[in-house]
Amino acid sequence: MKHAVVLLSGGVDSATTLAIAMAQGYETYALSFDYGQRHLLELEAARRVARSLGIKEHRVVKIDNRLFAGSALTDDVDVPKKRTEEQIRTGIPATYVPARNTIFLAHALAWAEVIHAAHIFIGANAIDFSGYPDCRPEFIALFEVLANTGTKAAVEGMRFQIHAPLIKLSKAQIIHKALELNLDLSLTHSCYDPAMDGRACGECDSCQLRLKGFREAGINDSIQYAAR
Repeated sequence: MKHAVVLLSGGVDSATTLAIAMAQGYETYALSFDYGQRHLLELEAARRVARSLGIKEHRVVKIDNRLFAGSALTDDVDVPKKRTEEQIRTGIPATYVPARNTIFLAHALAWAEVIHAAHIFIGANAIDFSGYPDCRPEFIALFEVLANTGTKAAVEGMRFQIHAPLIKLSKAQIIHKALELNLDLSLTHSCYDPAMDGRACGECDSCQLRLKGFREAGINDSIQYAAR
């Protein structure tokens, strides 16, 4: 059986990516990160998704949060709220975490080399997203070059492939794909700034993109929101 390491944040995109990898016949090893994010609800969601899909192994790796200063997801910086779709698509927001996907993929690559997995999956998306530079196709392509240049396994003949199956899909298409794969999206968590009781805020970029996706897919989002 083919082995794959899958980055799993607990959101719709990464959970769908995990389900896709499994549907394609990979034995999956999910990797999540505690990187000092302001809330750990996403890690709880990642564990729920991993358990529900019955994957081979799920690891949560802790990264020193001092590396990630200055982001609204890790620091005392206001999370942008109630932005228009045009504002979300313009520029790089305060929720950008410095080099996050580079660091996450590097960890995934290390684990993949250890377990002899030639495939790494990431739920990066370049259509309905907040303008993060490390979600673009060119970034994914260049990281694959790096993986096949700087590892012992690659030098000895293994070819790593970085899969980003959602990169060109809209959020509505991603949601439809998740449902085709019988993924329970109520297990996922997307909000950048949830209420104290765990409800999604309904106003941050991530909540708005999620709600837009469900609305365009013609499907009700069953998670609870503090505001809609």
